[in-house]
Amino acid sequence: MKKDLVIIGGGAAGLAAALSANHPDIHILVIEREKSLGGILNQCIHNGFGLHVFKEELTGPEYADRYLEAFLKLNIEFLLDTTVVDVKKTDDFELTVTSFETGLFKINSKAVILSSGCYERTRGSIAIPGERPKGIMPAGSAQRYLNIDGYLVGKKIFILGSGDIGLIMARRMTLEGAKVLGVAEIMPYSNGLTRNIVQCLDDYDIPLFLSHTVTNVIGKERLEQITIQEVDSNFNPIEHTEKTFDVDTLLLSVGLVPDISLFDSLDFKRDPITKSAVVNQFYETSVSGLFICGNALHVHDLVDYVSIESEKAGKSAQNYILNDRKQSDHIHSIRFNENIRYIVPQLIDFNHLDANIDLSFRVSKKMEAAVFKIIQNGTEIMTKKAKNLAPAEMEKMSLKIDKLIDDSPITLLLEEVSL
Repeated sequence: MKKDLVIIGGGAAGLAAALSANHPDIHILVIEREKSLGGILNQCIHNGFGLHVFKEELTGPEYADRYLEAFLKLNIEFLLDTTVVDVKKTDDFELTVTSFETGLFKINSKAVILSSGCYERTRGSIAIPGERPKGIMPAGSAQRYLNIDGYLVGKKIFILGSGDIGLIMARRMTLEGAKVLGVAEIMPYSNGLTRNIVQCLDDYDIPLFLSHTVTNVIGKERLEQITIQEVDSNFNPIEHTEKTFDVDTLLLSVGLVPDISLFDSLDFKRDPITKSAVVNQFYETSVSGLFICGNALHVHDLVDYVSIESEKAGKSAQNYILNDRKQSDHIHSIRFNENIRYIVPQLIDFNHLDANIDLSFRVSKKMEAAVFKIIQNGTEIMTKKAKNLAPAEMEKMSLKIDKLIDDSPITLLLEEVSL
């Protein structure tokens, strides 16, 4: 099977990329491992989606349906219940694919967009001490059990980690009649959106224990009890701060990791913070023709940002195929100071500056007020004021290419200021 563009993942990112890349001269194939398109949105039945893209508040399935309706009208080819198991790259990409109906087969493609999303960190990845009973699982798994399968995983719940999925599940489990006894967060601040803290915890009187973590798990067959403790600035438990809770379920909301292991065999540059690829302003990796977008590139706080970013990746892939655009060797990394945790894109290709560059980044600590500055060749070329910055919420800044002085590297600085 030969295609011009293969998009791996049919969620919000994959659908948006496919719509943007669509062209009469490009044969696109979307591969989705689930039995339906839409991805994680299908199990996110709460509202809060679409405010940036559609200017209205939608549930996850409603948001997915907007893209799915447009996608199906274009008759773009897609495969469901199909998994890519291997990728090789010579002149083109060779994908080894399997499905229950057709078995193993190969696809050759000029370009690939990876939009496979991310996966949740599990108990094993954070080494929670104690026994190994049933009843400990990622919050997203509990969400799928409840919203897709109609199965409530427990009645007395505690949540470790204040990521958005955990916060949303605190409210969801409460509405279904379970008792959520609290949320523990090892950091001194929440890792979820402020609106989710208010709407999911404060509105339901669910306590949030900041600078706390689980230090013991007790249970034979089923989870019976957990202990949490306050931690110091080095995340070490503080003696005599133990709090014990009788629970039957511990949900984990302790971080998401971009799902890019499929491409481990390819030699591309990686970012140690995002755990994904280093990309230029076209969302192209150091492997020519391989593009990454959405949560496979870095974990977003809003699905609207996933769609917007993925549309740009789709357009870049279209340009790569139609115009045979090659990467140049005139590429500089975007530098930043210690107040910024990471930035995407990480690189700028100065030989292909054809549009303003949207920078997405997260700050490394909470700030009430700050100023972003873009510096080039020792000169401040752009500034932006901001308030109420938090690591959980993504910041954005558009680099105007007409502001660039020359083709020397740029630096993004974040400076905290007084209100």
